[in-house]
Amino acid sequence: MATADLVDRYGEELASCDTQLRQLGGRRTFAGRAVTIACHQDNGLVKSTLAEPGEGRVLVVDGGGSLHTALMGDLIAGSAVANGWAGVVINGAVRDSAALAGLDLGVKALGTNPRKSAKAGAGRRDVVVEFGGARFVPGALVVADDDGVVILPAHVAPTDIVLS
Repeated sequence: MATADLVDRYGEELASCDTQLRQLGGRRTFAGRAVTIACHQDNGLVKSTLAEPGEGRVLVVDGGGSLHTALMGDLIAGSAVANGWAGVVINGAVRDSAALAGLDLGVKALGTNPRKSAKAGAGRRDVVVEFGGARFVPGALVVADDDGVVILPAHVAPTDIVLS
């Protein structure tokens, strides 16, 4: 089900992210339960999280909107694919965009920057993150496509939606 159809169906029950994220991954439509990270110009926690079994989940990263350094590149994204993640939504930058486009992974981000980030692992995982007027709660059902990113109400099960 397209995000526009989900908005039509659930209306004010769901949240829609207003941030105009770019579609950068090879999987243009993706959905899954949210795992969240808040970090700033440090991708250590992103890397370690995407190295875990994804089980079809979506990693939502609030990088504070920074475009100064990339929070994910092709190697980390390749790890996400190998570990079964459905997608990554980043309020920040990525790099290796040509390679990301060829991976079977949903990737939405503000933009790109070839500059590497710090790797100290600074940040917080499994916390509520907010950007674009949307509140991403760990475990919430996130759906993304070419039109945007929505967060469905808790009572909606993944089996209630069919991705187009």
